[in-house]
Amino acid sequence: MTDEPTFSSAEDFVDERSAEPVPLAALQHAVYCMRQAALIHLERLWAENLFTAEGHVLHIAADKAGWRKARGIRGVMALPIASCEHGISGVADLVEFHKTESGETPYPVEYKRGKPKRHRADEVQLCAQGLCLEEMTGQKVPEGALYYAQTKRRVAVPFDEALRQLTIEAV
Repeated sequence: MTDEPTFSSAEDFVDERSAEPVPLAALQHAVYCMRQAALIHLERLWAENLFTAEGHVLHIAADKAGWRKARGIRGVMALPIASCEHGISGVADLVEFHKTESGETPYPVEYKRGKPKRHRADEVQLCAQGLCLEEMTGQKVPEGALYYAQTKRRVAVPFDEALRQLTIEAV
């Protein structure tokens, strides 16, 4: 008898930490529709339409890396973020750093072309950004915001335990 491990398939050799991280946008797609997520992220099938084109135009400004300071809040656009613990990565549209007694608290803002929805797909994507920022900064990220271009309004999203659990399940 040998102490060597046995493997039933090639997948058993893959170290989860070295696997490709799940893109943050894939979480939004998966919560909305798993089939859509598979078509986009596994099959690499994508069809532009009016809505996706509008979303692309909205993100042209958000995707330009840089920073700004307004009303005492430092904002970083197109910030690459990742979580090794959760195996996710992506680019945050905007991360504001709000001053607190203990330093700065990251506050992710995700831009969306439409309006608030009944499902939680957008919230999961935003919460995943919060998880990345917590790991990267060591600071608790209690909430973020979704900015909807159609309504021209931000919607604050608290990262409560239920949303955090839904996000981790989506990963």
